[in-house]
Amino acid sequence: MIKATGSGLEREIEARCGERVRLCFQCGKCSTGCLFTPAMDLLPHQAMKLVQLGEEERLLSSRTIWICASCVTCTARCPNDIDVAGVIDALRQMALEKGVRPAERNVPLFHFCFLGNIRATGRISEPVLMGAYKALSGDLFSDIGLAVEMLRKGKIKLVPSLVRGRREIRRIFSESGGKGAVGKG
Repeated sequence: MIKATGSGLEREIEARCGERVRLCFQCGKCSTGCLFTPAMDLLPHQAMKLVQLGEEERLLSSRTIWICASCVTCTARCPNDIDVAGVIDALRQMALEKGVRPAERNVPLFHFCFLGNIRATGRISEPVLMGAYKALSGDLFSDIGLAVEMLRKGKIKLVPSLVRGRREIRRIFSESGGKGAVGKG
């Protein structure tokens, strides 16, 4: 029988996202399906075990929670229907709330630019997103050749289109606290 209580971290994760991490029996299916494990310092199933063990500091300072693309392949593969991606997202939120410096500093910056672009125009405009991200990250020219090639092939449009109902989108951001996925307003 699986105990109803676990580590304090496990209880906090369950309160945040409703997932019962204690149901994870370490089959590893989440990790074998993840395309991003080569860049992670902890595999998804290892992160789940560390939640069970209450290893909050190690998890919140890991690269894994920032590398995760939230593609939910891990969630789809879980035989116990645990939303592994949801658990990792909850860990990311905890890290931001506790002021833990992201191990991958540009990931939250990208999210900030992405959400700001949606808030402003109602959809993603690649030139606006890339311009904001490049300017804020200070990495202006590392892939300029790729941008030129994408423009040449018509893969990105220079002029952003706007969505009708942008007020509604801004209202949604406002009602959600304006934070989005990265804790920035």
